[in-house]
Amino acid sequence: MHDEDDELMLRLQGGDEHAFEELVQRHQSPLIGFFFRHLRDWQLGEDLSQETLLRIHNTAWDYLPRGLFKAWMYRIARNLLIDTTRKRSHDALVRSVRSRSRPNDDDREDILARLSGEFPLPDEQADQREFAQVVDDLLPQIPEDQRLTFILFIYAGLSLPEIAEAMEANLPTTKSRLRLAREKLREKLAAKGIVDPAVAG
Repeated sequence: MHDEDDELMLRLQGGDEHAFEELVQRHQSPLIGFFFRHLRDWQLGEDLSQETLLRIHNTAWDYLPRGLFKAWMYRIARNLLIDTTRKRSHDALVRSVRSRSRPNDDDREDILARLSGEFPLPDEQADQREFAQVVDDLLPQIPEDQRLTFILFIYAGLSLPEIAEAMEANLPTTKSRLRLAREKLREKLAAKGIVDPAVAG
């Protein structure tokens, strides 16, 4: 039995362009968020998400319906991200124009809930959106593979096996990267006095 993304891909492989439109509606916003959290450039994130979706359309026949569409999609996105960052210097990234647009409210609430589960705040009344912004600002300070893994897990909502597939890594390595990302972020949040140091390890 195929999942919904697989069904859409099968329809696309059969020439149904409406299926591609549905895939765009389902995945464009998460893809933009994925690129934005790496590049800190909303316009570039939109451009790269469109390029990712175009590559999905153009290579639809390469996809095998095994229930791993998101992993396949994010592998394409990751490769595109690597190609892009190789072409752009660090200084160019810092200078790039940053738009502070955000995903829709439902996406935002899901992300805030996952972040709250990762890093319990000592003050229950703390502004979750401000906290999420702090985490966003800290992400560039951790190693790329760990950052990618954390973003795919928290912001894209992929499972560990899906992340391993997308990152072309084995499951133990993926688990280790996520653990290290959590530890580094907790340490940095504790240093800022945002989370309880007792849970920062």
